[in-house]
Amino acid sequence: MGNKITTLLFDLDGTLINTNDLIIASFTATLNHYYPDKYTREDILPFIGPPLSDTFYSIDQERVEEMIARYREHNIQNHDAMVTEYEGVYETIRALCEEGYKLGIVTTKKRDVVLKGLHLSKLDDFFEVIVSLDDVVRAKPDPEPVLKALHLLNSSPSEAMMIGDNHHDVLAGKNAGTQTAGVAWTVKGREYLEEFKPDYILEHMGDLLRILGDPGK
Repeated sequence: MGNKITTLLFDLDGTLINTNDLIIASFTATLNHYYPDKYTREDILPFIGPPLSDTFYSIDQERVEEMIARYREHNIQNHDAMVTEYEGVYETIRALCEEGYKLGIVTTKKRDVVLKGLHLSKLDDFFEVIVSLDDVVRAKPDPEPVLKALHLLNSSPSEAMMIGDNHHDVLAGKNAGTQTAGVAWTVKGREYLEEFKPDYILEHMGDLLRILGDPGK
């Protein structure tokens, strides 16, 4: 499937670390403050992925900054207690690093919380580049963050793959011209991601090692 892949860009939340329960709890606590019992878990799932500013703007244009501050306070306070690892992620990322792949993070989170998550999961030594919400004008699915990461890694889209749990990740990769992989463990369900036609669906992060070893598959 085209050029040899040398560069792998990963979303963070829901892809490398399991922050789903934390994110849902932070949205629930924030929204219940303003709109008690109005939003269910199913209502909140679509909010996972886009920048917080977009989500809260769609709910209440007047209180965007106030709601973000409340969300972030809850998120940071509960971060280490609620974030968990996905099976095989650490081992796979370590193996990719040892094999010489260029690794980067492309996320719609702010950098301070990204670093907190990478440190907690002991993944912080493996990634050469982090492109967070602080670093771009336009977030995923715009190609800007992917292209910025590739520039910093001195890589071209044709030798890169973007991996994530959200359609924003798949579309950002496609818009930038990279290959794409969706993760079957997305909280929104495998079928949701398949609609956006990533080049690959990973059942386990270790599938990457097989795909990269046999790119024709």
